[in-house]
Amino acid sequence: MGIRLGCIADDFTGATDLANNLVRAGMRVVQLIDVPEEGPAGQRPVDADAVVIALKSRTVPAAEAVDASLRALAWLREAGAEQIYFKYCSTFDSTPAGNIGPVSEALMEAMGTDFTIATPAFPDNGRTVFKGHLFVGDVLLADSGMRNHPLTPMTDSNLVSVLGAQTKGAVGLIDHAVVAAGAEAVRGRVDELREAGVRIAVADAVSNDDLVRLGAAVRGLPLVTAGSGLAIGLPVNWGFEPSLEAARLPPAHGHAAVVSGSVSVATNRQVREFLNSGRPAFAVDPLSIAAGEDVVGEALAFAAARLGDGPVLVYSTEAPEAVRTVQGRLGAAEAGDLVERALAAVARGLVDRGVRRLVVAGGETSGAVVRALGVTALRIGPQIDPGVPWCAARLAGGDTLHLALKSGNFGGPAFFTAAFGLTAREAS
Repeated sequence: MGIRLGCIADDFTGATDLANNLVRAGMRVVQLIDVPEEGPAGQRPVDADAVVIALKSRTVPAAEAVDASLRALAWLREAGAEQIYFKYCSTFDSTPAGNIGPVSEALMEAMGTDFTIATPAFPDNGRTVFKGHLFVGDVLLADSGMRNHPLTPMTDSNLVSVLGAQTKGAVGLIDHAVVAAGAEAVRGRVDELREAGVRIAVADAVSNDDLVRLGAAVRGLPLVTAGSGLAIGLPVNWGFEPSLEAARLPPAHGHAAVVSGSVSVATNRQVREFLNSGRPAFAVDPLSIAAGEDVVGEALAFAAARLGDGPVLVYSTEAPEAVRTVQGRLGAAEAGDLVERALAAVARGLVDRGVRRLVVAGGETSGAVVRALGVTALRIGPQIDPGVPWCAARLAGGDTLHLALKSGNFGGPAFFTAAFGLTAREAS
């Protein structure tokens, strides 16, 4: 039997975020890193109800994002996926050039479907959509920290407007009054929008109940596009129910470390909390890397001397003002690439030194790290915080590495230490 749900995620932390919600709803999930070179016949995961293919396509040129997404679609359809899920960030990270709109329309064309929905809502993490406007906590998206994102600054909270700027087809709205009325009302609104020539509809959702209703309403759609929240409403369409067994991983052992490259408000808080606790931390300076200093070697020497004492943090996380200063001197792309390469090398060195429990903060950083480690697949395990699960990967030598790939915006202030507390309880 082929997989039930095939998912295409535009970054690595977003992929685990989505997979986490599917596992919590009872599906056994495997996350693949990029599209496998071999076809599904040789690479199809064993005992998986859903497969999530993690791409690094959120901030690349739109044409590259479309190409990667179409390759992922082809793989998943050959593997027998009954429905396709295009997953993007719950803060709708994008620019007027894409990539959410272009990828959505390319997938629709390839699948021969004329309609899909879009909803980044994830109430468990404070992302809600009302009257087409995205809220982050109690503030509109444009008034949140995402306004200052270095790659995808979000200055418009109206998702109909944001998505309309990225698409060729018309964008409509399924407002909350319709969603609250239930699945049949949503399907009726979809019919109206289709008749009016609308191809993509932003769907309101302010609670998990709304997402469950939307999940039932989109059961027959070949393609859905959303953040990870909609995933809580889909597994029941195939008869799945929450199960602890779906999230079971091998016991966690070995040293613990955190590698953080995110510049988000949430991750800045987590870094400050870690520093204030007195735990060991090493700050990576992009300007020192650019000057040719052996920052990676210094970070690894610092960490190696302290790994036996508990989790060690290596971070480049800074406040937006400091990030802008570095970008002004090095250029935004060059600064980002330098830090990603350095943190990926640090992560590889940490694993070589016995780290087997590793938290990585930031989507771009997570992508660089898993590639540096040669990880090609992850089994999704228990949730640490909403949107962030522990995962297990098989290393080349046969050891198991427990990984948590955290979106920069997710997790409470004590996330870094709470994550290792969870693995310690599981190993005991």
